[in-house]
Amino acid sequence: MSSSTSMLLFVPFLLASFVVVSYAGNFNQDFKITWGDGRANILDDGQLLTLSLDKASGSGFESTNEYLFGKIDMQLKLVAGNSAGTVTAYYLKSEGSTWDEIDFEFLGNLSGNPYILHTNVFSQGKGNREQQFHLWFDPTADFHTYSILWNPQRIVFSVDGTPIREFKNQESNGVPFPKSQAMRIHSSLWNADDWATMGGRVKTDWNAAPFTASYRNFNAEACIWASGSSSCGSSNAPSSTNGDWLSQELDSASQKKMSWWKARVSCSATLILVNFDSNIQDWIQRICAISEQFEAFCSDLLCSFDAYSG
Repeated sequence: MSSSTSMLLFVPFLLASFVVVSYAGNFNQDFKITWGDGRANILDDGQLLTLSLDKASGSGFESTNEYLFGKIDMQLKLVAGNSAGTVTAYYLKSEGSTWDEIDFEFLGNLSGNPYILHTNVFSQGKGNREQQFHLWFDPTADFHTYSILWNPQRIVFSVDGTPIREFKNQESNGVPFPKSQAMRIHSSLWNADDWATMGGRVKTDWNAAPFTASYRNFNAEACIWASGSSSCGSSNAPSSTNGDWLSQELDSASQKKMSWWKARVSCSATLILVNFDSNIQDWIQRICAISEQFEAFCSDLLCSFDAYSG
């Protein structure tokens, strides 16, 4: 029996009986620097990790463990100032040509403009499930928590405890869902000025280098996959608190909260590239006053304007 088949058969058993590994991480123990030639550093006895990017190279790291389902939290402080052209990526990814992947990507900005948070889900090597958001705060001024809840029914992206996107398991409708391949946590800081900021029209200003992103307070409630078996495969019964995430779904209050935030900060990929000036808001409001048929159009434009102008 192939390893992928055995993992698929493992899923129903996982739901019935498990012991979840839950811990606050230490970067020295839980991660390894994978590239960057000294541009990535673990500091403060493993409590802080920094990545940097200059014209010669970026940098990155990955987890020592692989996970098959989990709730992963990480606090990030993004590149400050003129970060145009840079991308800070924080994601889960499996190996191979038909990989699974769950992405947070933070697209750099010109000073004073909002960061764009780009999310995507890959299954069996196929993505094209992007959603983008304007962050409603300055992610460079302090650390904020970015979370991925991944269980057999859904993937939920959250920022500071607020769910911003839910990707449900729709295998019954023929949509592949990542549930059979264990994934590592990865992060990298790299140059992508051919597309990252305003569709590649704004290039990286290397005079502002080095660019630095910082990480702390990694926490995981997760099933660790090692040597073909899972830490969640024990016959021991779960506690009253451990493993709640394995069947967790968004309640009505969380659904409403997510819908409210998405209406405010989610904008179309085309509109977020618009460089608004001081006269645009009045123009939008004039269009909106003409007819209710422009409601969705105006909502997207005003969302972009509000986020862009702070």
